[in-house]
Amino acid sequence: MNIPRRHVLGAAATFIAAPALPTAWGQGTPLRFGVGLFQPDREKNDTTYRPLAHHLAARLGRPVQLRTVDTWEGLAKSLAAGETDIALLGPWGYVLANQTAGAQVVATILYDGKPEYFAIIVTHPESGLKSAADLIAQGKSRSFAFGDKGSTSGYLIPLHFFMQQGVPDPEKHFAKVLYTKHQAIQTQVTAGQLDAGADYNRNRNAMIEQGLIQADRSRIIWQSAPLPNDAVALNARLFQDKTLVARVQAALQEVGPLLKTQPQLLPNHYTGFVASDNRFYKPIRDAGLATGKLQPT
Repeated sequence: MNIPRRHVLGAAATFIAAPALPTAWGQGTPLRFGVGLFQPDREKNDTTYRPLAHHLAARLGRPVQLRTVDTWEGLAKSLAAGETDIALLGPWGYVLANQTAGAQVVATILYDGKPEYFAIIVTHPESGLKSAADLIAQGKSRSFAFGDKGSTSGYLIPLHFFMQQGVPDPEKHFAKVLYTKHQAIQTQVTAGQLDAGADYNRNRNAMIEQGLIQADRSRIIWQSAPLPNDAVALNARLFQDKTLVARVQAALQEVGPLLKTQPQLLPNHYTGFVASDNRFYKPIRDAGLATGKLQPT
């Protein structure tokens, strides 16, 4: 799954250096900023992304209400329904919101300077599994965990992989299949409570760095091709306001340079945003169509 980098990196020039509106916290219609559950719990997630919400509010000159949404599927539906104005959400969630309600990406987040990440399948040392082929071959006696069904790396991409390997229905193939949060997948796999599970490299790395799991207890047995990072998207109604789009993009463009003096604006390893458009998320759309989880328009 090769991503045409020109659609995101080349798009950086489309950021419009619009001057910031005068700060007017408490004036104007609030913008509802939805964020997926990137951190282990809602409180920590809110604390982590509140500085970014404040930055957007200051640059846009209007209140920004931050809300963490527990599931990727829920955040996509909220954006599609117009209950959320701006969202930082996973690629599959964005594609779903785009397909169902015309939500539009305006930027992609950077991780260590890159707009891409990887889906992975992990196991633990005592599982005896050396590869994804082992997992599939021994499926009748193995347990497997997906993320929620709005997750790119936790559901869509590993499902697509299994289907390509002749496993059209993992729930029938494996002895036990469950759906849970990414952090819970790593925790249960490393504890030996699950044989294997789907995750993404950024989450695994963060949990190791934070001491939430031990690196030697989480073994990667499969990794996807590069996937486009999380999207900042606007609902269809707001996207029609091109002045607002330009101001959002300009505000996000400022974040990277500001991290030198305001590192709290983004979690560790996140290094800013780059403008992107719908074309950058084509690999996710293609996977959705191939699995039948997305219908042709």
